[in-house]
Amino acid sequence: MDKYALITGTTSGIGKALSIRFAQENINLILVSRNPKKLKKQARLISSKYKIKVNVIIANLEEPNISFEIYNQVNQMGVKISYLVNNAGFNQWGAFIDADINNQINMIKVHIVNTTELMKLFIPEMIKSKYGRVLNIGSTASFIPCPNSSVYAATKAYILSVSKAIGSELKGTGITITTLCPGATYTEFAHKAGMEDTLLYHIFVMNKKTVANAGFKALMKGKTYVVPGVYNKLIIYLSKILPDFITTSFSKMYLRRRKKLSCFKLPY
Repeated sequence: MDKYALITGTTSGIGKALSIRFAQENINLILVSRNPKKLKKQARLISSKYKIKVNVIIANLEEPNISFEIYNQVNQMGVKISYLVNNAGFNQWGAFIDADINNQINMIKVHIVNTTELMKLFIPEMIKSKYGRVLNIGSTASFIPCPNSSVYAATKAYILSVSKAIGSELKGTGITITTLCPGATYTEFAHKAGMEDTLLYHIFVMNKKTVANAGFKALMKGKTYVVPGVYNKLIIYLSKILPDFITTSFSKMYLRRRKKLSCFKLPY
């Protein structure tokens, strides 16, 4: 039986790089995004280059019950999901009291509600097949509270925690759950979040292909989580041994806006 990977948020960034990585391994794809034009173009290019089956589902993950609609559409296609990648996500830079409440609630819906629902829907199918791999996208913020990205960091902490717990429950079933926890990465993410002028996005920023490849390898090995990059690993290590007031102070410093420097323009 052909194996399929369902990936959310695929038209840019790490999600786009992951879709290509799966295609390189001749794994068929179901790509989920809310932008019909970009999604259909992506599907045509991948199917043409890698000679695999690529289906698309146009869906806005901020809408209620959208996970169930995705699940129903997959069933209508008559395919089984072997790889589930919960990649869709976004951030909004700014103090908690100043940030738009609708964006904050939608962030919780996309990162927490949809990730949980899609696992709840597809993992039972994987158990029946006795094989499945789930890749959830966390962040270095999964380990560290982040002033000016408080809700984002909290949702990413949830992703790492719930993934570890469910993964432990599934031991012996043939199903594994891996959390990819990248730091700053060259994608459109920072620009959309209003964070491209922060110090974080001007030091030790990683290539999205490198990050995606690290996540893919960890997924296939069934690792619990992976933090790409030596610098990011060091930050996580220090966060575990330093007092909270120090780690949050450093986090606040990295997420403070700086004067825009043309020489540091992010290479999208």
